[in-house]
Amino acid sequence: MMLRIPTLIGLTASALIATWILVGLRADAENAETIALGRTIYETQCAACHGAQLEGQPDWQMPLPSGRLPAPPHDATGHTWHHPDDILFRIVKEGTAAIVGGGYESDMPGFADVLSDAEIRAVLAYIKSTWPERERSYQAETSARGR
Repeated sequence: MMLRIPTLIGLTASALIATWILVGLRADAENAETIALGRTIYETQCAACHGAQLEGQPDWQMPLPSGRLPAPPHDATGHTWHHPDDILFRIVKEGTAAIVGGGYESDMPGFADVLSDAEIRAVLAYIKSTWPERERSYQAETSARGR
């Protein structure tokens, strides 16, 4: 029995769609696990300064008596979503002063000795998961452009 071309195309398309759905579901499950891990790490390593709800410290744009800025929010009211992934990763890993340079001083330490690269990425995935679509899209485009 010979299959007709439209039937063959239909079967192939159905198989491709089923594969795409399964891969997507697997990616969503992995993403959910990563976000859950990131939330746990955020709660233990970041929330003391950046807030349990990612709200940052009060008056985060006004220098403290030390001249340093308070911890900014990581929710949509802050500026985290303006930065590409590579910069966010380096800030968490190396600390803000190491990234800004020029003698800039910050209370944000680097977490290279505390968190693995995968854990840093999980924290960032959690933070990004809380943003509205507009901020997520902007940040993704910024990351794709490389700044």
